[in-house]
This record gives sequence, C-alpha cells and structure tokens, in this order.
Amino acid sequence: MNHRELFFRHLAQTSDEPLAWEISKAEGAYLWDATGRPYLDLIGGISVCHVGHRHPHVLQAIAAQAEHYLHVMVYGELIQSPQVQYAELLARHLPASLQQVYFTNSGAEAIEGAMKLAKRYTGRPHIFCFHKSYHGSTQGALSLLGDEYWRQAYRPLLPGIFRFGYNENEVIDQINEQTACVVLETIQAEAGVVIPDTAWMQALAERCKQTGTLLVVDEVQCGFGRNGTLWAFEQFGIVPDILVLGKALGGGLPLGAFIASQEMMQVLTHHPVLGHITTFGGHPLCCAAGKAAMEVLLEEHLWEQAREKEKLFHQYLQPLPGCTIRSRGLMIAIEFETAEINKQIIHRCWEKGVFTDWYLFAPHCMRIAPPLIISEQQIQQACEVIWDAVKEVWGN
Repeated sequence: MNHRELFFRHLAQTSDEPLAWEISKAEGAYLWDATGRPYLDLIGGISVCHVGHRHPHVLQAIAAQAEHYLHVMVYGELIQSPQVQYAELLARHLPASLQQVYFTNSGAEAIEGAMKLAKRYTGRPHIFCFHKSYHGSTQGALSLLGDEYWRQAYRPLLPGIFRFGYNENEVIDQINEQTACVVLETIQAEAGVVIPDTAWMQALAERCKQTGTLLVVDEVQCGFGRNGTLWAFEQFGIVPDILVLGKALGGGLPLGAFIASQEMMQVLTHHPVLGHITTFGGHPLCCAAGKAAMEVLLEEHLWEQAREKEKLFHQYLQPLPGCTIRSRGLMIAIEFETAEINKQIIHRCWEKGVFTDWYLFAPHCMRIAPPLIISEQQIQQACEVIWDAVKEVWGN
C-alpha cells in the first residue's frame, strides 16, 4: 500500500473529505507535496508557525536539547532548564501579575487547567463564555465552545456554563458573586476575525474586578504578535487574571500554557495535592523550541511587521469583488456571500499553489494567517492568486 491508502486505512479521520495531500517538506512560508510542488502557506499550521516552518534557530535549539535529555519525569517535580528558562522569558514580557507558568500539551489542555484554577481559587460554580468562541475540543473546552452544531453530539457537557453575545453588554450585567470566571478570546478567530470594542473589553474587565470574577483571556491563536502587539490584550488596555497560550507557544512543537499570579497558582498545590497534573506537559524539547521561536520573534520585532504586512494584503486585494475583508495584523478574514463560493475560491487557490482554508464558525470566510515572516513578494504572489481565483468563480 502507498501512504495515501495507509492514511485512510489506519489514521482516524475527522471529515468525509480530508485534503489527503502528502507533505514531504516545509520551510519558511512554503509547503511541498510528495511530487515536489510548492504551496505558499497562508495558514501557518493554524497560527502555529509564526516564525515560519523549520526556522534555523528553532532547529538548533531542538538538536541541542536532544543531546541532553527528553522526557524524564511528570511535570513540576524536577527542575528542567528548558521549562525554567522559557517560563522566565515569558514572565519577563508579561505584566507583573502574570508571573507563574503552567505548561501543558496544548491550548485545549491549558483551557482545562484555567477552568479548574478559576473554580478552585474562587470557590464559585459558574463560568461565562461567548457564542462563536473556540477554546478546544476536549470535554471541558467543548462545554465552552460557542456553537451548538459542534456541541450537540457530546451532551451532557459541564454544568454551570452560561453563554452570551460577544461584544454585547448583557454579559456585564449578569456577572455576579457566583461567577468564577469569564473566558473569552481577545479577538474571535474562528468566528471570522471579530474584533471587540475597547470600551466593552474594559467594562467587562472592570465588572470582573468589582465582583471578584477572574478574567480568563484565550490568546491561543492571537498571541505572539499575530495581531500587531506581542499580546493582543495590550491593544485593549486590560490585563487578564489568567492568560491561556498554545499554538505558536511551541515554535512548531506541541505546547500550551496557562499563566497567572503565584498566589493564584498556589491553590493547585494542596487540597488536593497535584491539583492539576500532566505527564508530557512542558516537554523539554517543546520548551526549547518554543523559547527559540520567541527569541526570534523578539529579536526581529515580528509583531511590528504584522501591521505593515496587514496593510500590504489590503493594498493588493482591494477592491476584491463580492467580498469584505476584516483583519487585525496577520489574522485576516475575506468574507464571501456564501460558504459554497468561498469553497470554490479556496479550491482554485490550492490548484494555483496557495494553501488557505476557512474559519470554523464562518465557513463563508477565507482564512489568512500566514507565518509572520512572510515577505512582501510572497504577499503579492498570494494576492494575485486569490484575485485570479475570485475572477474564475465570478466569471469575469
């Protein structure tokens, strides 16, 4: 059997129509399939590969750590330098209230940890979240996920979850002394890049402060410079009580984290001991890779380039017919009239060597979230392909 046949026989499938491309190589902003054909990558592993695929500094860090040790013990028992050094680097670039890092395997697991921490610290039963939010696919994270289509097959889910309109005032009025936390994405990605009002974000944060409710900010997709600042919450003048990270955190390897104050994190150490535990969370190889990727991000100020490159996409795509464009940094949604039109355009982009897809709760929107290192020439190339694809579909 060839790899395609083995793929369908032995790998659990997540849809009836997987792309089923065999990837042989990835580097910088490109993927290559088994035939050697290159694809300009506008997805970046769903916001994972922010410094590009196989960045030399990341590869060096992986190789260096592999010379010392891989897994040695469950998380939190032994001092492992990659974990310590990466946690210190993160803390150095976060507000003073966000100084203790709990590394996990993924963003979804980090959300689970944040939910547990909020309940344990506050002693409260209720969690507020938002329609069209995405926080992962594990049972607890799914309980927060903001679309019934994705939730309905797995009920009963966690109790005490209340869902509200994003960027709407009802949630502010409803937060009370029974609310353990409010969980939200700084910018809703899978809804098709929905950006909240600054005044709403600040009012929400203030209401949480007044009631002793924890504000849990999910920056799994929009952290690490994608939206034009190192952390997207900086753009709204708020500081979360718990920050959730993933995707780009690992520099291409699996890693998540939830970050809070030392006082808050201490509640996981007793009654019960091991209040949250993971075997592979904070794997030393992943921490070494993530730290190296963050060093590249910081040294090259890639978050500053994100806003300039956002302008280039708008420049080269305007006036694209039959659509509207929403963006913040290098998180861009091109909204078409229907999901079917978007699908046709995406397929033509694939045929022309540009890899893009759609957003989970906005299938009528094309996803553009490339590596932050994408060049102006590559942006121009991508936009020309999108233009050609749109013209073919619209027939003009």
